[in-house]
Amino acid sequence: QVQLRESGGGSVQAGGSLRLSCTASRFTTSGNCMAWFRQAPGKEREGVAGISPGGGMSFYADSVKGRFTISRDNAKNTLYLQMNSLKPEDTAMYYCAATAGPSCSASYLVPSNFRYWGQGTQVTVIS
Repeated sequence: QVQLRESGGGSVQAGGSLRLSCTASRFTTSGNCMAWFRQAPGKEREGVAGISPGGGMSFYADSVKGRFTISRDNAKNTLYLQMNSLKPEDTAMYYCAATAGPSCSASYLVPSNFRYWGQGTQVTVIS
């Protein structure tokens, strides 16, 4: 069974940084679009950033552009999200996700397009 496991969440002061990781097991992700989503209490899950299978194309929600960077290491089957200049409104549960195939674009960054999901890692930004 496909497993995606996130790590790296925690509590940080506003303006600080965190780096999230997502490692896949029983599943090679090199041919799949991957992304980070987040969900705050009482809100819908939203796309944060996505990256193409080869890593050559990435896209971001407007709210995180210039602060977050998504990357992947296909040799390690791992996805990353570097988060800088964190704000209290970034507080949420962060999930990594993978599509069933290679289709990938900014317009693709909605939960229904992603088949595989991790359990999430909590990010709390303290003002």
